[in-house]
Amino acid sequence: QVQLVEDGGGLVQAGGTRRLTCAASGGGIMINTMGWYRQGPGKQRELVAQISVSGYTTYDDSVKGRFTIFRDNAENMVYLQMNSRTPEDTAVYYCRSQRGTIDLWGQGTQVTVSS
Repeated sequence: QVQLVEDGGGLVQAGGTRRLTCAASGGGIMINTMGWYRQGPGKQRELVAQISVSGYTTYDDSVKGRFTIFRDNAENMVYLQMNSRTPEDTAVYYCRSQRGTIDLWGQGTQVTVSS
């Protein structure tokens, strides 16, 4: 079974650039829809960005133009490029893999953006 491990979080300053990574092990992700979600303090988990098998991407309005999701199927990796971050981006970021009824989540990585 595929396992997902996120990395790249930490304390960052507003306005900068950072990249989150999601490494899949135990299987390939080539035919999986992959997504990044986040859960801020006192908030529900929400979709940040998603990329389909064909590479079609969708974004939450709050991150459009600032964040980019992309994937490397050969390396079983999914990335979230975060630009122009704001304190409102502070959250635990989760990677998600979906294929049919198989729905897997990573453990999350904390991103804290200071103003």
